[in-house]
Amino acid sequence: MHYKSSILLLLLAVFLTACAAHKQETVVVKQKLPDFSWDTMPLYMHLRKSTAFNRKELKYLSKFPLITFEKTTGSKTYGSAEKGTLKAAKAVKKINPEATILYYKNVVVNWGGYKEDKAFLKQHPDALLVNKNGKKALMPNKRTGFFDISKDYVRAYWLNHVKNSTENPYIDGVFLDANIKVLVPTFFSNRVGEAKQQAIESGYLRMMSDLNTQLGKDNLLLANMLRVRPEFKDSGKDYMKFFDGSYIEGFEHESFGMTYEDYLAKGIEAVQKSAREGKVIAMSLGIGKALENENVGMDDVRARLTKHENGDDDLSKRIDYLLAIFLVCAEKYSYVYPHDGYDVNRSAIWLKTFPQYNKKLGAPKGYAQRDGYIYTRAFEHLDVWLDIKNQTAQLHWK
Repeated sequence: MHYKSSILLLLLAVFLTACAAHKQETVVVKQKLPDFSWDTMPLYMHLRKSTAFNRKELKYLSKFPLITFEKTTGSKTYGSAEKGTLKAAKAVKKINPEATILYYKNVVVNWGGYKEDKAFLKQHPDALLVNKNGKKALMPNKRTGFFDISKDYVRAYWLNHVKNSTENPYIDGVFLDANIKVLVPTFFSNRVGEAKQQAIESGYLRMMSDLNTQLGKDNLLLANMLRVRPEFKDSGKDYMKFFDGSYIEGFEHESFGMTYEDYLAKGIEAVQKSAREGKVIAMSLGIGKALENENVGMDDVRARLTKHENGDDDLSKRIDYLLAIFLVCAEKYSYVYPHDGYDVNRSAIWLKTFPQYNKKLGAPKGYAQRDGYIYTRAFEHLDVWLDIKNQTAQLHWK
């Protein structure tokens, strides 16, 4: 009888141990660099949704090796962007612990939805930037203001906020937005004068240096940085010393007196240089037409996709063209996201996977070759031909 009791007690102990293990949280080991493979198209995801993600959406998100949860994520459901982002990150990591997830934080714009920002500004209203008339300086939407990062205590708050967020085991780094606004003099000098603009820029450079020193060892720092502009000697590459990589947007814009093809060629060259130096590249390429908000530098908002004359064939050709642009730039730790805007409630391609994403790619056989406006590059299972003057591409899958 004693023997049988011992066996029953042992079985009970095993059962209770198994139940306890089942209830434990997913073990997550933070890693600075995202998973990367040339097996298929290396993809990036950049999105926001103000309410909680459902199971189908989380399963879809878990397939991406690199994800940025934008401002407002989960803020309606959980009361703040901070909590909403952490809830979303935890849910994705439960499905795929290897996913690299970035917390979004603007370097200067006071976007709403952040509970900590609201509490800080209630105590320190002078932390907001004021214009030459002593009134709150505003974004083009005439509502959103800026943090005055020329002030030491404002930068200290910002750094502490980011540090606290990235200490969460489900967050692997931070996505830094609006760097261009700070570094292009006219954006702030038109609002607050040249002297204050220079003070903001100096404050930004100190803040990014401190960020790199305090967080850069263990966290992925991805900045919205590389951009072809006349004010930048090398398309912003000089500032990449602070960061592990760059997000890419506005890549196709005809601008600054250049033709579409010349502007794009300069952008390709800048991304190629950084990618070959081992920087992470998260390339965001718009499928639909850019709308007004995107053009005034507030957000990347796109027209809803509709079927063109040739229906799905037109969309497939557009995807081929965007992927070809990415592939002539891509190196290890380069990722791409063809998109029609970041708000999932407006997107026509949210939860969809294009056939090109699942085809075998294989490692590149060398760098891309350029002849005028035509680029070619060979991968193990794909030959790429790209003509940026005529905006066409051919992907020859083997």
